[in-house]
Amino acid sequence: MQAKTKVTQKIKILHLIKSLGRGGAEKLIPETALVHDQSRFEFHCLYFYHQKENIVDELERAEIQVHLIPSGNLGLFFQVGKVKKFIEDNGFQIIHAHLPWAGILARAVGSRIAIPIVYTEHNTWDRYNKVSYWGNRLTFKKQDIAIAVSNEVALSMQLNSIWDPYRRGEKPKIQVVQNGVNTEVFRSTRYLVSSIRTTNNKGVESWVRRNGVEKVKEVGITQEFSINELRSELGIPEGAKVIGKVAVFRSQKRLWLWVELALRILKKRNDVHFLLVGDGEWRARLEKQIEESSKTQHFHLVGVQKKVIPYLNLMDIYLSSSEFEGLPIAMLEAMACEVPVVATRAGGIGEVIQHGVQGFLSGIDDWEELEGHCLQLLEDDNLHTEMAKAAREQVEKYFSMKRMVADLERIYLEVIERNFKPQKRI
Repeated sequence: MQAKTKVTQKIKILHLIKSLGRGGAEKLIPETALVHDQSRFEFHCLYFYHQKENIVDELERAEIQVHLIPSGNLGLFFQVGKVKKFIEDNGFQIIHAHLPWAGILARAVGSRIAIPIVYTEHNTWDRYNKVSYWGNRLTFKKQDIAIAVSNEVALSMQLNSIWDPYRRGEKPKIQVVQNGVNTEVFRSTRYLVSSIRTTNNKGVESWVRRNGVEKVKEVGITQEFSINELRSELGIPEGAKVIGKVAVFRSQKRLWLWVELALRILKKRNDVHFLLVGDGEWRARLEKQIEESSKTQHFHLVGVQKKVIPYLNLMDIYLSSSEFEGLPIAMLEAMACEVPVVATRAGGIGEVIQHGVQGFLSGIDDWEELEGHCLQLLEDDNLHTEMAKAAREQVEKYFSMKRMVADLERIYLEVIERNFKPQKRI
C-alpha cells in the first residue's frame, strides 16, 4: 500500500516594522529570509514610514512581499483597523513585530483578532524616549513571546517589567536569540587570491579560463579586484592601514568621539586612514569636526552603501565608540570578514568580544583607552592576524545566520502549536 503524502500549507508570517531604513533591525528581515526554509514559511513585510534610503529592493530579492500603509509615529494608533483587516484578508498566522512602535501596534491588533505575536527587541529599554518606553512597557504582556537580541537586552526587559501587575507565577515570555551573520556571504577576500594577483584584466581572464567560473565565485577574485579599485577610488595608498565602522549616524554611536580617537591616532601614526560607511543626522557635524582638524585627506565618509562587503574588506580594525547597543549586526559582519574589533563594552558587544582574543574592549566611559588598543593592533602584525582569525571563528561558531534562523523557526512553530492546539472539552 502506497503511503499518502501529507500536503501542508506554508505558514504565513507578517513582519511588522515602522520603517525600512538601513538599520540593523531592518536588515535582518531580508537576511534571515534568505536562510529560512521558504518551502515551509511565506514572508511579508508591512511598514508605515517611507524613507528615501530604504531596503525594499533587498526584501523583494529575498522573496518577501512588501506592503506600505503610510503613517507617522502617533498616526500608528489610528492604523489598527487597517492592519487588522489586512491580516484577515491575507490569512497571516503570525505577526513578528520589530522595535517598540511596531510592537505596540501589533499588541493592539492582537487584542482584536486571535493571532500569535512575536516581538523582537533590538535595544535596552532605558534608551527609548518616554512615549515608546511606556507604550512598550504597558502593553508588554500582550504578546506570545519576546525575543531579545542579547542577554543585556533580555535583562533590560525583565527589570523594566518587574513592577507590572503580573499574576502570581506568571513571568514575561522572553527568549534570547542573538543576531547572526551569513558567513557564506560575509567573508574575507584579502588572502584568498594572493597567488594570482595581477595588475591587468588579462591575468584575471587567464585565471578564470584555467579554474572555471565556480572557482572564481568560491575565492571571490572579482571582489578582490573591486576592493583594489575601491582603495584607489578613495585615495587610500596601497599598504595604508584602514580603521572603519558601518553605522547610522545618530547620537548613540558617539561618532564625534570616534573622530576624536582617529585624530589622536593620527598624531602617532600619520599613515592611517579612517572609513565611515553610513549616513544620518550627525553627518554635517562630523564633517565640520573633520574639516577643522585639517586632516580631511585621512577621512572617507562614503555614505550609505548597499554592498558593504568591499568596504569591510578594506578595514584592518573595526572601531566602535557607542554609548549603547543591542547586538550590532555590522560588527558581526566585519568579524566574519576577519576584521578585529576595538570597541566600548556597550550592550551585547561584550557578549561577542573576549578582550584580547577577537579584539579589545573598554568601559563605555573609558573610550580614550581605545586609542592605545588600536595602536597596538596597528603595530603588531602577528597579533592582528591572530585576532582576525579568532573574530571569524567566533562568528562561525556562535553567531551564524543558520543558528539564528533555526531558533526563529522553532519559536514560530511553538507559538503556532500553542495557539492553535485543539482545546480539551470539560
